[in-house]
Amino acid sequence: MAAHVACLWASEAKGGRVLPDGCADVVWTGSGLVVAGPATLPVAARIPVGTPVFGVRFRVGAAGPALGLPAGELADLTVPLQDVWDAEIEAQVAAGGLPALVQAVRRRLRAAERVDPLARAAALGLARPDARVALLGDRLGISERQLRRRFADAVGYAPKTLARVLRFQRFLSLAARGGDLAGLAFAAGYADQAHLTRECVRLSGRTPAALLAGGVQPAGERLR
Repeated sequence: MAAHVACLWASEAKGGRVLPDGCADVVWTGSGLVVAGPATLPVAARIPVGTPVFGVRFRVGAAGPALGLPAGELADLTVPLQDVWDAEIEAQVAAGGLPALVQAVRRRLRAAERVDPLARAAALGLARPDARVALLGDRLGISERQLRRRFADAVGYAPKTLARVLRFQRFLSLAARGGDLAGLAFAAGYADQAHLTRECVRLSGRTPAALLAGGVQPAGERLR
């Protein structure tokens, strides 16, 4: 499953908000399976605190092929998995937990489309601190219009949006090692600390200082 799946995970619901990370997940909520689509805004967690939860996280650019529909149709949405996949999977996972979910995903991926290599290459390029969306098309030999279409199908939103999300997650990764905000902003690829603040508020609803004080950790696929 390595071409499509970034990781398996298990935790307990902690409340708060889920922040954009560029990925889509299939999640067991304690009462059923949902698909959490690629987000551009913070999403309030609706699962009761302390509920055991687990899921499968798809790689950046793999959500569309893995789920069998354009990822853009799931952007900023959380929908029942039975709206996307077979309804009987839910009963299997309710009885068998994470191993049953892994087996169900493995069966689905046997018939899944291949991950779009160009969209994946573009996503990896955007993970660089010095990435420039305007140069991607020329570097990959594709028009900007076609790049946007293939991104919408594979990733769920436009290249510029993914660049913003990955830069935000890069900041969280760097901040976990310590440092002042001005230095972190530069290392993550922001123009300055004010730019970092605007983007954090836009993507999370909180300032960088508030995010770090709250112990927010990076999420999504570790592209860099």
